[in-house]
Amino acid sequence: MKSIVEIRKEIKTRTDKMAEIFGGAELENRKLNADEAKEFDKLRGEVDGLKADLEHEERRLALGKPDAKPVTGARDGAEERGRALKEDRSVLLDATGVLLPGYQANNIIPTFNEVSTLIDRVQVKMFNGGESFQQPYLAGYGVAGYATEGGNPNTAEPTFGSVTIGKTKIAAYAENSKELVKLPAANYEAEIVRGITVAMRKYITGQILFGDGETGHFTGLFDNGATAIDAATDIDIADITEDTLDEIIFSFGGDEDVEDVAVLILNKIDVKAFAMLRDTLGKKVYEVRARGNAGTINGVPYIINSNCEAIKDPATTSGQYAMAYGPLSNYLMTIFSDMEIARSTDFLFKTGMIAHRGEIYAGGNVVAKNGFLRVKRT
Repeated sequence: MKSIVEIRKEIKTRTDKMAEIFGGAELENRKLNADEAKEFDKLRGEVDGLKADLEHEERRLALGKPDAKPVTGARDGAEERGRALKEDRSVLLDATGVLLPGYQANNIIPTFNEVSTLIDRVQVKMFNGGESFQQPYLAGYGVAGYATEGGNPNTAEPTFGSVTIGKTKIAAYAENSKELVKLPAANYEAEIVRGITVAMRKYITGQILFGDGETGHFTGLFDNGATAIDAATDIDIADITEDTLDEIIFSFGGDEDVEDVAVLILNKIDVKAFAMLRDTLGKKVYEVRARGNAGTINGVPYIINSNCEAIKDPATTSGQYAMAYGPLSNYLMTIFSDMEIARSTDFLFKTGMIAHRGEIYAGGNVVAKNGFLRVKRT
């Protein structure tokens, strides 16, 4: 084993090289190219390993055990020793004087999914730097008629409508301490950054349904601001019965077709109600095939969105929207800037906190005439 002086010299040599890579700047304030990052990681692993050796040597001398063997968990490789240093940083001294390392997991157990896949299935268009977007749509065609010689034919011009989608700003913010970055074996900061993305996606998927359409807000397909939808086409349902799915399917669309590319958006409680419904003989009325956030009911695709009220929930009151049925491409989400997550160590420098802020500029609205059938609780 090298002496404490020799180990400290080697640590200083490598940390000086690391400082040269950044030109004296901190990691947070400068981006590295691939070669620099590789060299830095190599040096950092060696430094961590040397620090493990230094810690062991200092403990050995402090305990007066010159022949003591390295603490359990130390490894020959520099990167492995560095990882062991993180995992073994807390130690307990037992009654016999033997040092026992304290361990912590190097992974974080995830929770259940909290984001509906609706956000990934609607139509998306990119307009980086834009302020608004206008989308025209066809409302209908005219009808021809008989004409007499020299008489005027029926006017049969198509009718059009348009929807304007304005820019909205969606943002999220989170903080964590430097200790949370430097000390734990598990990568908490990566999960915090991911959490900002989840938070924004979670909010947007709710706004696709219930955005109030005010300036700077999404227009949800359940909102009156979705002018492409005629509110007179909404239907009311009191309960989920053997006729419910047929009522929805045959109420949607034009007079000449039964649509076959539509998707049902509803609450998980109502999916359960479809799955549990039995006829008088005790047989299932609907065949429900669940695949995570989506699935099929008698072959009809569905997506779960917890922002929907549930027909089967006693707390749902009369007039509240519970379901929507239609092609998901009939809702357009416009992206006016990429999602950006910024990291700052300056704002809360005194308290040693790291700030993360995410934002995206986007908007959305229904862009097809009666693009969705909306279902209310009676």
